[in-house]
Amino acid sequence: MRWGSLLAIVALLLGAAPALAQQSLDLMPKIKQKATAPAAAKAVAKKPKAKTAAPAAVTATPAVPRLPMPRPDAAKVDTAKPAAPKSSEAKSFETKPSETKPAEAKPATPKAAAQGNSALDAFAGIPPAERLRIQAALLWSGDYPGTGNGEDPMLTAIKNFQKRKKANVTGTLTPPERDKLIAAAREREQEFGWSVVVDPATGIRIGLPVKMVPHAREAARGTRWSSAHGEVQVETFRIADANLKLAALFEQEKKEPATRKVETSVLRDDGFFISGLQGLKKFSVRATIRNGEVRGFTMLFDQMMETIVAPVMVAMASAFSPFPERSAPFAALAKSVEYGNGLVVSAQGHIVTDRKLTEGCQVMVASGLGDAVRIADDKDSGLALLRVYAPRKVSPLALNIDAPKSGELTLIGIPDPKEQDGSRKLTEIKARLVDGISIELRQPVPMAGFSGAAALDGQGRFLGMMEMRNAVLASIEPAAPPVRLIAAATIRGFLDAHNVATAQTQTGDDAKASVVRIICVRK
Repeated sequence: MRWGSLLAIVALLLGAAPALAQQSLDLMPKIKQKATAPAAAKAVAKKPKAKTAAPAAVTATPAVPRLPMPRPDAAKVDTAKPAAPKSSEAKSFETKPSETKPAEAKPATPKAAAQGNSALDAFAGIPPAERLRIQAALLWSGDYPGTGNGEDPMLTAIKNFQKRKKANVTGTLTPPERDKLIAAAREREQEFGWSVVVDPATGIRIGLPVKMVPHAREAARGTRWSSAHGEVQVETFRIADANLKLAALFEQEKKEPATRKVETSVLRDDGFFISGLQGLKKFSVRATIRNGEVRGFTMLFDQMMETIVAPVMVAMASAFSPFPERSAPFAALAKSVEYGNGLVVSAQGHIVTDRKLTEGCQVMVASGLGDAVRIADDKDSGLALLRVYAPRKVSPLALNIDAPKSGELTLIGIPDPKEQDGSRKLTEIKARLVDGISIELRQPVPMAGFSGAAALDGQGRFLGMMEMRNAVLASIEPAAPPVRLIAAATIRGFLDAHNVATAQTQTGDDAKASVVRIICVRK
């Protein structure tokens, strides 16, 4: 695949990715513009006029706001466009303005309506979860069109798949065709080690070719995944600044580092996309802004790997969701220094925490209490038992409340120091308990350092401990619960098995006093 065609597909998916995250049928129709070009031209113009709307459909200018085909200087063209079409189009249509306008206006609406219904027709009767798997599989199969022809892109992709398989080209997949498509995509994903996870440092949902970028470590504003020798790199970033101007960040990303040479740049109201050369590597940056916070990721790869990376970039664009409402497991990061939470459960200094947090630690510290030693763990429950000797006065939890099957929760914990400028203040995150075990976050917030936090009910009573799951999620599979509740009853059983006497009543003012930061130091 040539680099120019690849960029066209990736830019096309830039507008599509949020819709995929919301399980919407508008995943692909959202970004097509050809049939409704007059409306697109009005949206770009600062002061649209009725007499210029019709000519816009005849000229080539609608390609500017249409994201599927970005130009190297697309941002500049967008800015200059409102003035240019008016003069040229007015001259070209002086002889017969009345003939052209009715001809374009009448067919536009029914054609757009037909395209809008095509996605619904293609997926009629298919459950939402399977619909997402089919959409992701079509992206992996290479059948998705790089350019628009007036037809719904997803419908075109289905027809392309049927043509390749020499089947009847109907635009609707039969059950056997769906099975073959998903099976082929699953093989491709296994080849690359494809997984869709939430980056705990930024809250971004991102698709990663884990076999291609197996090494993960912290970055200045997020997380970096890379290959053994840095041939391929993926780095997330999050910038929370109420005064941040997206246009200013857009210009900064085009110039920094100084080795960047921009080939394509698209600035929208809610985000941007930049690509080109950075030294000897290809690069792309995509970002989205919401409520004064920008989230995005940068990808770098050697030019000689372009044909290998090409299908991965398309899949990553479809999986990218900066503010996801649909959960995914959290990315597993092996950090040299990792932060989490522990819960004091006895006056003798016993602390329970997430077992994964304690793995491979050379030194563990319970902040404010001293060095901690792991004395027991249980793989099935996901719990680890720590002990702080000669502790200061502590406030052990009362574990006598059983969790309900559902209801509102408040998660209480101390996040990673990077989230608090180095401090260790308790933070509350609103959530909801589902099916007695799964925890759904109310907002897609960064969760770095939050595993092991306490889960409280509406009255402030302790219901259990929060565990962040690091299991990966293939993009064509439904999401597993990424955050789960380890109930108070499970913790009681674990402590009873190790002869730890627990408090029957809360000795402190509330359960918040029992939460401590746990620091794990590895080699």
